[in-house]
Order: sequence, then C-alpha cells, then structure tokens
Amino acid sequence: MSRILIVLTGASYWTFKNGHRHRYWAEEFVAPYSVFTDAGYEVTVATPGAVIPVVDTMSLQPRYAGGEENMLKETAVIESAEQLRHPIAIKDVRLEDYDAVYYPGGHGPMEDLASDADSAVLLRKALASGKPLAIVCHAPAAILATRDEHGKTPFADLNMTGFCNEEEEGVGFAKDAKWLLEDELKKLPTKYTRGPAWEPYTVSDDNLHTGQNPASSGPLAQEVGKALS
Repeated sequence: MSRILIVLTGASYWTFKNGHRHRYWAEEFVAPYSVFTDAGYEVTVATPGAVIPVVDTMSLQPRYAGGEENMLKETAVIESAEQLRHPIAIKDVRLEDYDAVYYPGGHGPMEDLASDADSAVLLRKALASGKPLAIVCHAPAAILATRDEHGKTPFADLNMTGFCNEEEEGVGFAKDAKWLLEDELKKLPTKYTRGPAWEPYTVSDDNLHTGQNPASSGPLAQEVGKALS
C-alpha cells in the first residue's frame, strides 16, 4: 500500500496591498484525497507547525464548487477526513516514510509556504528522491522558498505550471496582490507554461508533476497514481 503525504498551508490569510484572501482550496484537497483513498493509499497531512488547516469558505460556495451537489460532497469529504484534524509538522516529516508528496493550493501557500524553510527542505529532498512530487495551483509558491543565498534552486529550468495571471485577474485578486505566481515562477526561472484559463492542465518533468488550477488537482493526482503503478 502506497503512503502519500499531502502538504497543506497553515495560513489563515494571504496579505494583499489592502486586505487578504486565505486558506486552502476545497477541491484541491478533496480531489487528490479522494483519488488516493479510493486507490487504497494511506494519506498523511502535514502543515507548518502542525497547524490544523482551515478551508477557504469561498471554495465551498456552490458557484465555485461546481454546484450545490458537488459542494455538499466536498464538504462531506472534508468533514470525514480525520487526517485534517491531526496533521504532523512539516519539520517532522521523514520522506522515506512516503511514496509520493502532493501540495494542494489555495491562496494560503502564497502567505506561508512561499517562505517556509522546512517545506523548502522537504521539496528539495522530494525532487532529488525521484519519488512523485505533485504541486497544484498556488502551491508552486512553495518552490520560491527553495532558493539559496545566491538565488539558486534545484527547480530552475524545470517544466512546470501553476495558477496563471489571467486566472488571478479572473477572481479579482491580481490588482491587490503584492506579487503574482506566474511572474515569480518565470523569474526563478522555470520553464513555465499554461493552458486555457480554468481548464485542466498538467505538466510533468521527470518526477515533478504540476497542475495549473483547481480543475487540474484531480488529473494531477491521477498522474501520481500512474507514476506509482
């Protein structure tokens, strides 16, 4: 039985120029969690400092969740996932205990994981290990923390994707954000590409698998499953 580590933001907000948006996005946890548990995999959740993660309530509004029925399904999964109530601290993760690592997004990673040193260590080790490393939507912000004092990172020049500027503009946050993920990934630099806004789009480069947006979270989990089979 494969063991999967899901690394979630512990942030309760993302600081804007004037205000904030926050937390993890429901679909980005629910979709991979469901794919992994349906396949019989064992899932562990990790957060900075073992903080209990809180879902972004906007992501559970019917218009963002794909309708009332799907919203109720996502809510039921979140309420039943005991791993969310008992996360471990990222600093305590032993990578050798897991077969794959998955980072869901939401705006929270822009606040905490983008500068989290423990997450940076985990990401470097996961990339070097050859084990599937999947990162979706805003969670590639965590890659920014892997830069050393010279600005170098092992993720430089890798093919990847993440939440694009057009999508950030679409949700109305781009104008108030201090920085945008697409811009920072290009500066790193990575070989950033994107698909049509809001449609599933995934990119794989060796053992690194990335997804552009919430709709990509399920397909990205399927890519992890294929890599493990």
